[in-house]
Amino acid sequence: MKCIVLAAGYATRLYPLTENFPKPLLGVGGKPILNRLLEDIDNIEEITELIIVSNHKFIDHFNNWKEKQNFKNPITVLDDGSVDNDHRLGAVKDIQFAAESLNIQEDALVIAGDNILDFSFAGFVSFMKEKGTSCVMCHEENDLKKQQKTGIITLDKDCLITSYEEKPIKPKGNMAVPPFYCYKAEDIKKIPEAISEGCNTDAPGSFAAWLSRKTDVHAWVMPGKRYDIGDMKSYEEAQKIFEQK
Repeated sequence: MKCIVLAAGYATRLYPLTENFPKPLLGVGGKPILNRLLEDIDNIEEITELIIVSNHKFIDHFNNWKEKQNFKNPITVLDDGSVDNDHRLGAVKDIQFAAESLNIQEDALVIAGDNILDFSFAGFVSFMKEKGTSCVMCHEENDLKKQQKTGIITLDKDCLITSYEEKPIKPKGNMAVPPFYCYKAEDIKKIPEAISEGCNTDAPGSFAAWLSRKTDVHAWVMPGKRYDIGDMKSYEEAQKIFEQK
Protein backbone atom coordinates (compact mmCIF):
# COMPACT_ATOMS: atom_id res chain seq x y z
CA MET A 1 0.00 0.00 0.00
CA LYS A 2 1.22 3.47 -0.93
CA CYS A 3 0.61 6.63 1.07
CA ILE A 4 -0.22 9.68 -1.06
CA VAL A 5 0.01 13.02 0.75
CA LEU A 6 -1.85 15.88 -0.93
CA ALA A 7 0.41 18.89 -0.35
CA ALA A 8 -0.02 20.99 -3.50
CA GLY A 9 -2.32 23.66 -2.08
CA TYR A 10 -1.44 27.32 -1.59
CA ALA A 11 -3.01 27.95 1.86
CA THR A 12 -4.14 31.49 1.03
CA ARG A 13 -6.02 31.78 4.34
CA LEU A 14 -2.68 31.61 6.15
CA TYR A 15 -1.00 34.42 4.21
CA PRO A 16 1.54 35.93 4.71
CA LEU A 17 2.84 32.88 6.63
CA THR A 18 2.38 30.55 3.66
CA GLU A 19 2.85 33.00 0.81
CA ASN A 20 6.29 31.56 0.11
CA PHE A 21 6.28 28.44 2.27
CA PRO A 22 4.11 25.28 2.17
CA LYS A 23 1.63 24.76 4.98
CA PRO A 24 2.48 21.05 5.58
CA LEU A 25 6.01 22.06 6.55
CA LEU A 26 4.93 24.65 9.11
CA GLY A 27 6.11 23.79 12.60
CA VAL A 28 3.60 22.80 15.26
CA GLY A 29 5.06 22.18 18.69
CA GLY A 30 8.58 22.18 17.22
CA LYS A 31 7.84 19.65 14.45
CA PRO A 32 6.50 20.04 10.88
CA ILE A 33 2.85 19.09 10.40
CA LEU A 34 3.93 16.62 7.72
CA ASN A 35 6.31 14.84 10.10
CA ARG A 36 3.57 14.42 12.68
CA LEU A 37 1.53 12.57 10.05
CA LEU A 38 4.30 10.49 8.53
CA GLU A 39 5.94 9.36 11.77
CA ASP A 40 2.78 7.37 12.40
CA ILE A 41 2.16 6.22 8.82
CA ASP A 42 5.77 5.12 8.30
CA ASN A 43 5.32 2.51 11.02
CA ILE A 44 2.21 0.91 9.51
CA GLU A 45 3.22 -2.51 8.23
CA GLU A 46 1.24 -2.30 4.99
CA ILE A 47 2.80 1.01 3.86
CA THR A 48 5.69 0.67 1.39
CA GLU A 49 6.22 4.21 0.07
CA LEU A 50 5.51 7.81 1.13
CA ILE A 51 4.49 9.99 -1.83
CA ILE A 52 4.26 13.77 -1.45
CA VAL A 53 2.42 15.68 -4.19
CA SER A 54 3.59 19.29 -4.25
CA ASN A 55 3.19 22.15 -6.69
CA HIS A 56 5.96 23.76 -8.73
CA LYS A 57 6.15 26.83 -6.48
CA PHE A 58 6.98 24.81 -3.36
CA ILE A 59 8.75 21.78 -4.80
CA ASP A 60 12.21 22.92 -3.64
CA HIS A 61 10.98 23.21 -0.04
CA PHE A 62 9.80 19.60 -0.09
CA ASN A 63 12.95 18.33 -1.77
CA ASN A 64 15.07 20.09 0.86
CA TRP A 65 12.87 18.64 3.60
CA LYS A 66 13.21 15.16 2.08
CA GLU A 67 17.01 15.28 2.28
CA LYS A 68 16.82 15.66 6.06
CA GLN A 69 14.40 12.79 6.74
CA ASN A 70 15.17 9.30 7.98
CA PHE A 71 11.95 7.37 7.50
CA LYS A 72 11.89 3.60 7.08
CA ASN A 73 9.98 3.81 3.79
CA PRO A 74 11.26 5.64 0.69
CA ILE A 75 9.95 9.15 0.04
CA THR A 76 8.96 10.29 -3.44
CA VAL A 77 8.25 13.99 -4.04
CA LEU A 78 6.18 14.90 -7.11
CA ASP A 79 5.74 18.29 -8.79
CA ASP A 80 2.23 18.68 -10.26
CA GLY A 81 3.39 21.69 -12.29
CA SER A 82 1.02 24.33 -10.93
CA VAL A 83 2.46 27.71 -9.97
CA ASP A 84 -0.38 29.59 -8.25
CA ASN A 85 -3.74 29.10 -6.57
CA ASP A 86 -5.73 30.10 -9.65
CA HIS A 87 -4.15 27.34 -11.73
CA ARG A 88 -3.96 24.50 -9.18
CA LEU A 89 -4.83 21.02 -10.38
CA GLY A 90 -7.05 20.25 -7.40
CA ALA A 91 -6.93 17.32 -5.00
CA VAL A 92 -8.65 14.73 -7.20
CA LYS A 93 -6.41 15.42 -10.19
CA ASP A 94 -3.38 15.31 -7.89
CA ILE A 95 -4.36 11.77 -6.83
CA GLN A 96 -4.69 10.85 -10.49
CA PHE A 97 -1.36 12.56 -11.27
CA ALA A 98 0.45 10.56 -8.58
CA ALA A 99 -1.14 7.27 -9.63
CA GLU A 100 -0.32 7.75 -13.32
CA SER A 101 3.16 9.25 -12.81
CA LEU A 102 4.27 6.31 -10.66
CA ASN A 103 2.08 3.68 -12.33
CA ILE A 104 0.57 2.78 -8.96
CA GLN A 105 -1.08 -0.64 -9.12
CA GLU A 106 -1.88 -1.12 -5.44
CA ASP A 107 -4.14 0.30 -2.76
CA ALA A 108 -3.41 3.76 -1.39
CA LEU A 109 -3.90 5.68 1.82
CA VAL A 110 -4.64 9.24 0.63
CA ILE A 111 -4.39 12.09 3.12
CA ALA A 112 -4.36 15.88 3.22
CA GLY A 113 -1.00 17.12 4.44
CA ASP A 114 -2.32 19.95 6.60
CA ASN A 115 -4.01 18.05 9.44
CA ILE A 116 -2.79 16.54 12.71
CA LEU A 117 -4.40 13.53 14.42
CA ASP A 118 -4.07 12.34 18.01
CA PHE A 119 -4.61 8.71 16.94
CA SER A 120 -2.96 6.30 14.49
CA PHE A 121 -3.92 5.59 10.89
CA ALA A 122 -3.21 1.92 11.61
CA GLY A 123 -6.79 1.25 12.68
CA PHE A 124 -8.08 2.82 9.47
CA VAL A 125 -5.87 0.59 7.31
CA SER A 126 -6.99 -2.49 9.28
CA PHE A 127 -10.63 -1.46 8.82
CA MET A 128 -10.13 -1.32 5.05
CA LYS A 129 -8.59 -4.81 5.04
CA GLU A 130 -11.54 -6.10 7.05
CA LYS A 131 -14.18 -4.57 4.76
CA GLY A 132 -12.37 -5.20 1.49
CA THR A 133 -13.60 -1.93 -0.02
CA SER A 134 -12.44 1.66 -0.38
CA CYS A 135 -13.07 3.52 2.87
CA VAL A 136 -13.32 7.02 4.33
CA MET A 137 -13.01 8.30 7.86
CA CYS A 138 -15.90 10.04 9.60
CA HIS A 139 -16.74 11.78 12.86
CA GLU A 140 -19.81 13.25 14.49
CA GLU A 141 -20.45 16.90 13.64
CA ASN A 142 -23.52 18.62 15.06
CA ASP A 143 -22.80 22.23 14.04
CA LEU A 144 -24.97 22.98 10.99
CA LYS A 145 -22.61 25.62 9.59
CA LYS A 146 -19.70 23.19 9.76
CA GLN A 147 -21.83 20.43 8.20
CA GLN A 148 -22.53 22.74 5.27
CA LYS A 149 -18.79 23.16 4.64
CA THR A 150 -17.81 19.50 4.47
CA GLY A 151 -18.89 16.08 3.24
CA ILE A 152 -21.76 14.49 5.17
CA ILE A 153 -22.61 10.80 5.03
CA THR A 154 -25.21 8.40 6.38
CA LEU A 155 -24.36 4.80 7.24
CA ASP A 156 -26.04 1.46 7.78
CA LYS A 157 -25.28 -0.83 10.73
CA ASP A 158 -22.30 -2.31 8.87
CA CYS A 159 -20.74 1.15 8.33
CA LEU A 160 -21.60 1.04 4.62
CA ILE A 161 -22.19 4.52 3.20
CA THR A 162 -25.83 4.96 2.20
CA SER A 163 -25.61 8.62 1.16
CA TYR A 164 -22.75 11.07 0.64
CA GLU A 165 -23.17 14.79 -0.01
CA GLU A 166 -20.49 17.47 -0.33
CA LYS A 167 -21.38 20.72 1.47
CA PRO A 168 -25.13 20.00 1.75
CA ILE A 169 -27.54 22.86 2.47
CA LYS A 170 -29.84 20.42 4.31
CA PRO A 171 -27.67 17.58 5.64
CA LYS A 172 -29.25 14.13 5.87
CA GLY A 173 -27.05 13.16 8.81
CA ASN A 174 -24.35 14.35 11.17
CA MET A 175 -21.33 12.26 10.21
CA ALA A 176 -18.64 14.44 8.62
CA VAL A 177 -15.83 13.18 6.39
CA PRO A 178 -12.32 14.64 6.84
CA PRO A 179 -9.74 14.36 4.00
CA PHE A 180 -8.46 10.85 4.75
CA TYR A 181 -9.23 7.95 2.43
CA CYS A 182 -8.19 4.36 1.78
CA TYR A 183 -8.70 3.57 -1.90
CA LYS A 184 -8.61 0.18 -3.57
CA ALA A 185 -6.29 0.08 -6.59
CA GLU A 186 -9.16 -0.64 -8.97
CA ASP A 187 -11.10 2.36 -7.65
CA ILE A 188 -8.23 4.81 -8.16
CA LYS A 189 -8.35 3.89 -11.84
CA LYS A 190 -11.93 5.21 -11.96
CA ILE A 191 -10.88 8.84 -11.41
CA PRO A 192 -10.96 9.74 -15.14
CA GLU A 193 -14.52 8.38 -15.33
CA ALA A 194 -15.51 10.41 -12.27
CA ILE A 195 -14.06 13.59 -13.78
CA SER A 196 -15.85 12.97 -17.07
CA GLU A 197 -19.11 12.72 -15.13
CA GLY A 198 -18.58 16.09 -13.45
CA CYS A 199 -16.72 15.21 -10.26
CA ASN A 200 -15.41 18.38 -8.58
CA THR A 201 -11.64 18.01 -8.89
CA ASP A 202 -10.83 20.61 -6.22
CA ALA A 203 -12.49 18.98 -3.20
CA PRO A 204 -10.82 15.66 -2.27
CA GLY A 205 -14.06 14.21 -0.94
CA SER A 206 -15.89 14.66 -4.23
CA PHE A 207 -14.29 11.54 -5.69
CA ALA A 208 -15.20 9.48 -2.62
CA ALA A 209 -18.77 10.78 -2.90
CA TRP A 210 -18.93 9.81 -6.58
CA LEU A 211 -17.40 6.40 -5.85
CA SER A 212 -19.93 5.65 -3.11
CA ARG A 213 -22.69 5.92 -5.70
CA LYS A 214 -20.95 3.40 -7.97
CA THR A 215 -19.77 0.74 -5.52
CA ASP A 216 -19.62 -0.15 -1.83
CA VAL A 217 -17.62 2.31 0.29
CA HIS A 218 -17.38 1.95 4.07
CA ALA A 219 -16.67 4.56 6.74
CA TRP A 220 -14.45 4.19 9.81
CA VAL A 221 -15.46 6.28 12.82
CA MET A 222 -12.45 8.24 14.09
CA PRO A 223 -11.39 7.16 17.60
CA GLY A 224 -9.82 10.51 18.45
CA LYS A 225 -9.43 14.12 17.43
CA ARG A 226 -8.30 15.83 14.25
CA TYR A 227 -6.72 19.28 14.14
CA ASP A 228 -7.39 21.00 10.81
CA ILE A 229 -4.85 23.76 10.18
CA GLY A 230 -7.03 25.94 7.97
CA ASP A 231 -6.39 29.51 9.06
CA MET A 232 -4.28 31.52 11.48
CA LYS A 233 -6.63 30.94 14.41
CA SER A 234 -6.59 27.13 14.04
CA TYR A 235 -2.81 27.19 13.53
CA GLU A 236 -2.26 29.17 16.73
CA GLU A 237 -4.61 26.86 18.66
CA ALA A 238 -2.72 23.79 17.43
CA GLN A 239 0.56 25.42 18.41
CA LYS A 240 -0.66 25.92 21.98
CA ILE A 241 -1.97 22.36 22.28
CA PHE A 242 1.13 20.62 20.96
CA GLU A 243 3.57 22.87 22.77
CA GLN A 244 1.91 21.77 26.00
CA LYS A 245 2.15 18.11 24.96
